[in-house]
Amino acid sequence: MAEKRDYYEVLGVPRNADPETIKRAYRRAALDCHPDRHPGDQAYEERFKEVSEAYQVLSDAEKRELYDRYGHEGLSGAGYTGFSGVEDIFEHFDDIFGEFFGFGRRSARARRTAPRPGRDLRKPVTLTLREAAFGVTKTIHVGRPMSCADCGGSGAKRGTAPQACTACHGRGQVTHARGAFVLTTTCPDCGGTGVRIAEACPRCDGSGQTLQERELEVAFPPGIGDGVSIRILGEGEPGTLGGPPGNLLVTASIEPDPTFRREGDDLFVELPVPFARAALGAAVRVPTLEGESDLELPAGTQPGDTFRLAGLGVPHLRGRGRGDLIAIVRVRVPRQLSKRQKKLLQDLLKEEEEA
Repeated sequence: MAEKRDYYEVLGVPRNADPETIKRAYRRAALDCHPDRHPGDQAYEERFKEVSEAYQVLSDAEKRELYDRYGHEGLSGAGYTGFSGVEDIFEHFDDIFGEFFGFGRRSARARRTAPRPGRDLRKPVTLTLREAAFGVTKTIHVGRPMSCADCGGSGAKRGTAPQACTACHGRGQVTHARGAFVLTTTCPDCGGTGVRIAEACPRCDGSGQTLQERELEVAFPPGIGDGVSIRILGEGEPGTLGGPPGNLLVTASIEPDPTFRREGDDLFVELPVPFARAALGAAVRVPTLEGESDLELPAGTQPGDTFRLAGLGVPHLRGRGRGDLIAIVRVRVPRQLSKRQKKLLQDLLKEEEEA
């Protein structure tokens, strides 16, 4: 499988591009390689999918931040898999195509009669560093829309039924001739649904859906990282016209730890050491995720020296073993000295000056 290109390179924009610049670049690229302008050309279809995938990520602040930090692997770890095909792209960006390109009427009609999968839901869950390191099971509460029991999902009051929109004749879109182009836009009367509801269902206010609270047990594996998602199949929004439900993506948000700093699977801890112990060498105790561990400091240990304690970091998420714990020495200088301490340090200073 070919390696994915950088999304900024795909759209031809700098990494600090603002949202409007990204949108303009996508319009140009998508218009140039739109499948309706190159029917049957697989190369243009693949290019169209590539630019649309890049735009979906870079136009979404959350996905863009994840991509900027971790690249394509970060997105796949968070459950983003891109588009499955051109129809999937039309489903996401129909407003852009209708407003600016005038393409996609054929695809739009097919989509209204084809099963549609439900959208994925996202739920952030906060974990402590120790919970993320050793794994934990959390009980979460998720609200997801379900088909209204009173109207069966139609949105119409019981005993009535939606009627075809008279403005678009049930198509959900209207067309306008603009010179050489025929522009297609969402019908303003029905909002693209193709139907009008005379009497809305009082239970769901015409939406066709009600919110259902669910309680789920989610197991976070040892070594899970910040921003990584657990995918729970079938727990997203319900599909329409017989389509499958979406998935639930439970994303780990790891709160800062007062003692340790995590980088990958390694942990860093600051180790305050009295001046005398650093100079003479001493055995010290180092905090770890599982208590304390012994460390032998050599004589002449300097401020900022680091000592690696192998295998005392975070367990590897996909594989055996653990990262390391790196202790950073911070030499502690006393703020107040006794008379004897001052005398000893003065004698030391005198010897250093005479040496």
